[in-house]
Amino acid sequence: MQHSGTTHQDRSKKFKAPLHGGKGIPGYTYGTKIVTKSPVSLKELALLKNTILWTDEDEKYIRMSREVLEDQTDDILDVWYSFIQVEPQLAIFFSHKNDHRLNKDYMDSVRLRFKQWILDTADANYDQQWLNYQHEIALRHLTRKNQTDDADSVEKISFRYILALVYPLTATLKPFLAKRQTHNAEDVECMYQAWIKSVLLQVCLWSQPYVKEGDF
Repeated sequence: MQHSGTTHQDRSKKFKAPLHGGKGIPGYTYGTKIVTKSPVSLKELALLKNTILWTDEDEKYIRMSREVLEDQTDDILDVWYSFIQVEPQLAIFFSHKNDHRLNKDYMDSVRLRFKQWILDTADANYDQQWLNYQHEIALRHLTRKNQTDDADSVEKISFRYILALVYPLTATLKPFLAKRQTHNAEDVECMYQAWIKSVLLQVCLWSQPYVKEGDF
């Protein structure tokens, strides 16, 4: 959910002018030059999208979801965080390393980027910058965990829980897609299916650093 070698204050200054929205979110580096290029090519991304049955209709509906979700992001995060905090196998990833107490400052910092992730998912154009940032997110789950926020926490997130969270995150999103009642049931279902596909696609990309070289 993270760079090292500078103080938290220095990093905050560096990260306050991202090129893709999210201004003022410490550690949010989408579209900046400090994000390394993804080892996954755009051609490979296209093949993944084909495999997950991504269509132009999915793109239409996930973009439709942004208007529905943009003023509900805090409520969505309340649901997601309440689940994470009561499940010890998940809470440990946001806890102090030595005594496993929840690290509220760390959770709050990650929450700001998690909130922006909802909007980025709805806005995604699947270009090179988007692909690069998926790799950055993947590294922040593994080799760069804790670095962005100078967090004193466990060193990595076990990939099995990233994969398992696809269901609770997408299932709990559906009521929010329907809440505004501005779209009919068919539109809500299409937005929901597009979200399932998009989250699965992102988790596939986040798996890359976890997989032995040559096996991804």
